[in-house]
Amino acid sequence: MIIMRRATFRDQTVDYAAVGASQTPDLLQYPPEGSLPAVDTWRIGSGEERFRKASDDLLSWRVVTGAGFEITDVRPPRDAAYTGVSFAADGTPKAPASHDEEPRVSDEGLPFVTPGATAHLANAKRGHRANADYRVIFVTEDPRRTAFAIGTVDATIVSGEILLAVEWRDNDEVWFEVRAFDVPVAWPYRLFKGLVKRRRKRINTAYLRAISPLFA
Repeated sequence: MIIMRRATFRDQTVDYAAVGASQTPDLLQYPPEGSLPAVDTWRIGSGEERFRKASDDLLSWRVVTGAGFEITDVRPPRDAAYTGVSFAADGTPKAPASHDEEPRVSDEGLPFVTPGATAHLANAKRGHRANADYRVIFVTEDPRRTAFAIGTVDATIVSGEILLAVEWRDNDEVWFEVRAFDVPVAWPYRLFKGLVKRRRKRINTAYLRAISPLFA
């Protein structure tokens, strides 16, 4: 069930400072302070058809729900013209632009990933637990790359940002990438940082299983 409600102040901000840092090329070397970074990439096929299908699965939330997360309480941005945060090649934030496109909805009834929107993600499975609101930081739809990033609004387990991307490379290969940084919030994760790394590895692998035809 999708619940739409009026936006609040909580909808308008995230609970970490390094907004957009998941897309920095040196994330592994220089992660945001106090965070544990992770970057995983996999080849998931080749050709335009594979790229289009993977992009659709990405923007319709199927990669997230297919990884075992329940998505509820989807809220549009307060400003309907908001298009998220974007960055130039040198890391300088660029001003958002407005658009009047019709909202897209998946076959499951979920609105497609929209810049500035907020959704609640939950998972009770051991090693994959989640229970937090996430805000869509940005969405990218280019001819050969589709990506979006979400960041925690009220984290209870780990705080931080996740970027999911599909790229159709010049050699016709299609690659899936997950880039994330996690700041431990729950006390077991603050005490044992290895739990954070293992959790991220399991979740990233679950994303892969959801998007890759090898696991269909």
